[in-house]
Amino acid sequence: MRLLYDQASVRVPATSANLGPGFDAFGLAHRIHDVVHVRATTGATAVEVTGEGAGEVPDGETHLVVRALRAGLEYAGAPQAGLHLRCVNAIPHGRGMGSSAGAVVAGLVAARALIGDPDALADGAVLELATEFEGHPDNAAPALLGGATIAWMGPEARAARIEVHPEIACTVLIPTERLATHRARAALPRTVAHADAAFNAGRAGLLTLALTSRPDLIMAATEDRLHQDHRADAMMASVALVHRLRERGLPAVISGAGPSVLVLADVGPELEAELAGRWRVLHPRIDRDGAQILAR
Repeated sequence: MRLLYDQASVRVPATSANLGPGFDAFGLAHRIHDVVHVRATTGATAVEVTGEGAGEVPDGETHLVVRALRAGLEYAGAPQAGLHLRCVNAIPHGRGMGSSAGAVVAGLVAARALIGDPDALADGAVLELATEFEGHPDNAAPALLGGATIAWMGPEARAARIEVHPEIACTVLIPTERLATHRARAALPRTVAHADAAFNAGRAGLLTLALTSRPDLIMAATEDRLHQDHRADAMMASVALVHRLRERGLPAVISGAGPSVLVLADVGPELEAELAGRWRVLHPRIDRDGAQILAR
């Protein structure tokens, strides 16, 4: 195995995991993208970052995209090289929008692009490697495949894509504060009541129906009893906003580990004006393409 190309550009979308009841399983890709330009060199590895994370993330071998890219090359049996990366980032960091999963998927797909043989690093391998980095595939799956996905763990990580009904819209409300994923997960109880598990199982099934063919059911389908309220102490404003929006009839959920809030609807100009200042309001379309190789 050798590197067929010495440079490539890839694009990955932001993602929201869970979507209410689908904890660690459901995910949705947004048309908010990180773009990574990579060039193989004979020198030392260097990373340039503009946009989100600039001046905050590592600029060498410990950068997450570099680590994932090297893991992809190693998996495929391709040679390692010095790397020059230019990352143009739009995915918010520490906001529950899948920035780390996006970085990992970008690195793995960049490795695929440099190798030039998609069979050497197929989607199944990318998802499995990404899950080794992330611990779970709920964000990596939509970042890779686009659209809405349902992921699960067995002997290996797996995911299936579902087609989202055209009436489903997205509004993302991003606060100024950040929240580390490990802190959000630490707030979860070790056990849950059987009734709550049964409730979420039913809602997760309903969510599949609502996303694909019955958008009129999206409000009930996004109810959750497993994780959001348990994390309230770590993101009080976000959980309070979810309850406030739902009281107004809007299907709001915590985006991934938070603290961003995802509304699977248009919130309207009046509410958007009310939220302005405290929350950055985005209206991303659903990204139906997933990770893409833009150029070689």
